[in-house]
Amino acid sequence: MSTLTDGTLTRSKEHTFEKPMPGLPMLLLTFVLLAGLIAIPAWGSQKTPVRDNGAVVGFAQNLPGGVIAIGVIVCLLGVIFVPIGLTLVNPNQSRVVTLFGRYKGTIRRAGLWWVNPFTVRRKVSLRIHNFNSEKLKVNDLRGNPIEIAAVVVWRVADTAQAAFDVEDYESYVEVQSESAIRTTSAKHPYDAAEEGQTSLRGDSEEVNRELLRELGDRLDLAGVEVLEVRISHLAYAPEIAGAMLRRQQAEAIIDARARIVDGAVGMVKMALDGLQEHDVVHLDDERRAAMVSNLLVVLCSESETTPVVNTGSLYT
Repeated sequence: MSTLTDGTLTRSKEHTFEKPMPGLPMLLLTFVLLAGLIAIPAWGSQKTPVRDNGAVVGFAQNLPGGVIAIGVIVCLLGVIFVPIGLTLVNPNQSRVVTLFGRYKGTIRRAGLWWVNPFTVRRKVSLRIHNFNSEKLKVNDLRGNPIEIAAVVVWRVADTAQAAFDVEDYESYVEVQSESAIRTTSAKHPYDAAEEGQTSLRGDSEEVNRELLRELGDRLDLAGVEVLEVRISHLAYAPEIAGAMLRRQQAEAIIDARARIVDGAVGMVKMALDGLQEHDVVHLDDERRAAMVSNLLVVLCSESETTPVVNTGSLYT
């Protein structure tokens, strides 16, 4: 049970409710008491003839009036209070039981049970929940506005903490999930600019694991276990989406050009080395430069090249 000691909140701890009685016998008892409530006044108030030597000398009730009144009161109280103590627990549901403000335990076992009718039984679901956050507009590590959303899969692990340590555990999950998403997204850029840097777009699995740890620490106070967190939406904010798209296109073109140039340089080197190794032709520095220039033009040009045949000397 949560208590305040010197201003410090002591966390609750779930334990099993020790003495739930089977509910079916108590349900049958309710019907018996209801039948008694009808039968006792009807049968007890009937008059039976009193005989003396075979002659009727008077009439007497089957039960005295005081006995009838006590029987009616007992049956009436039973019919009122016995059903109040009946508690139905469905599969993957629980009941947190308190008596006069004191936590008495949690019933997790499915079935019909009977407990003290003066207890308060709060239902806490043990089923797996899905929470899909709204699209949040945040700034990444570089200050670029982005839109991000995530799906959180969670369930209640400690019913006492969920019931007593937070005001509303479902609302608590929603608020803390959005806070964790904002905090995590601000630690990473949308795209990685440096080698080995974690980015939201390129390292989604690592970001999801970081979100899981961040949210797990936040929701532990409410007795909630986070099973999975994954980013469901990630995009630049509309006001910079066009500019960022052009930037990505430029980066892709630069990367492609760099690969083409690297490959062309390798092929030119391979051609020159092959000519020299097989002693095909001897080239001076000027002719080697002209050959390198021609080969790079052919290999790096975006359009098809047209060769020009020189029948004279290179120097004329």
